[in-house]
Amino acid sequence: MKNVIIGTAGHIDHGKTTLIKALTGRETDTLEEEKRRGISINLGFTYFDLPSNKRAGIVDVPGHEKFIKNMLAGAAGIDIVLFVVAGDEGVMPQTIEHLDILSFLNVKKGIIVLTKCDVVDNEFIELVKDDIREKTKGTFLDNAEIVEVDSISRNGIDNLVKKIDDMSNDIDDKNENSPARLNIDRVFSVKGFGTVVTGTLLEGKISIDDDLVIYPNNLKTKIRSIQVHGQSVETAYAGQRTAINIANIKVEELKRGDVLAAPNSLEESMMLDVKLSLVKHTNKNLKHWDRLRLYHGAREILCRVVPLDKEITKSGESCYAQLRLEESIVAKKLDNFVLRNYSPLETIGGGIIIDTKPKKHKKFDENVISSLKIKEKGALEDILEQYLKNNLKSYKTLKDIMSYTGENEELVINAIDKSIKENKVVNINNIYVHTNQYENLKKLIVELLTTYHKKYRLRSGVLKEEVRSKVESKFKTKEMDILLEKLQNEKVI
Repeated sequence: MKNVIIGTAGHIDHGKTTLIKALTGRETDTLEEEKRRGISINLGFTYFDLPSNKRAGIVDVPGHEKFIKNMLAGAAGIDIVLFVVAGDEGVMPQTIEHLDILSFLNVKKGIIVLTKCDVVDNEFIELVKDDIREKTKGTFLDNAEIVEVDSISRNGIDNLVKKIDDMSNDIDDKNENSPARLNIDRVFSVKGFGTVVTGTLLEGKISIDDDLVIYPNNLKTKIRSIQVHGQSVETAYAGQRTAINIANIKVEELKRGDVLAAPNSLEESMMLDVKLSLVKHTNKNLKHWDRLRLYHGAREILCRVVPLDKEITKSGESCYAQLRLEESIVAKKLDNFVLRNYSPLETIGGGIIIDTKPKKHKKFDENVISSLKIKEKGALEDILEQYLKNNLKSYKTLKDIMSYTGENEELVINAIDKSIKENKVVNINNIYVHTNQYENLKKLIVELLTTYHKKYRLRSGVLKEEVRSKVESKFKTKEMDILLEKLQNEKVI
């Protein structure tokens, strides 16, 4: 069954939470302070059933500028956004910032919901609609349908539900074959059960008794029980809002932004190579070593930016850059991210991650830029070749390559096999080396043997262990035996 996650977005007090209550009959503001102040502070979660019998999870995000961090934590994984604009106010500052954020997070589908329509006349509503069309031009909401509702009287709600149901049929299927990954957005304890984490399962599936890891602290855990929309299930699938009871970990060991994932599926990093863009309406010009706030998944990390292909990036422009992080991160290639200014707090840009394990780059290096272009758009075999080419002295296994590319085992094995057939990669006892490194090892062995036999003409040969220790001590005996056998088969030695 197709899983649908619906998210709200829009300026404070434009009726997001009231709209959700009209759709579901449930209140998502649960904190006493939220009820007292009449605004959403934290993320709210609920669900409702669509006419086609699909169950849609709902993420209600706060609209106040002070709680953008909370909004970002809930926005990842949204399939359809209900972009809320109050009919009596129109487009406001947080309306625009939420639109920027959703665009950078690659949300592709949305419905513009015009709320509070019963309190304004038709003439004013038409002016608001014209303003919305102007402000959303060129975004993923360009030409999105505008649905008029009044959440108190429920006028237009049934029509909105039908629009959501129709749009849900066109949502892309999630990748259930990749290793499981869930960004944790809430952590709490339930009496008699222990620690519970919640989040949207981005990819893969999670079943009871699965052994998983919580990154970046590499805490090993086992799944005790799973709930999806309040119901206990054996397995949760990509695209579902999920509450998971985990074993052997205390609440105080976890925080929002940690990642629950399959073992060996992610690697920590302190640097990221990225393609980023700045919003058109910012006054911020991006330059070397600017301090920014990086938002990835449900996490916020401070970082410094090193532009790689231009000295200064201006509003509306894009660039390749390296982000030097102040804390470690776990991410995958082509993950989306958002950048906000360190101070004053404002969303200035975002983009995609190209490399999660880069080396430090110098600016304006043509080889680096060319490599990033391949990683950004290239086929998996090209990415694999670049990865091994950039790690000639650090030998990689299948698990390393899966962690780096973020792809499932079958796809990675197919890419490796294709690269081996094309003589771009060599398999040495399931350690994969670029052909350049293989040729280098071959050259070193031939030189060592030539020198040895000239010096010791009466000896029958050199010990294999001596070759291993002098040519590549990182190899075990088995790897060296296979390498020597390859060279013998090639009639090199």
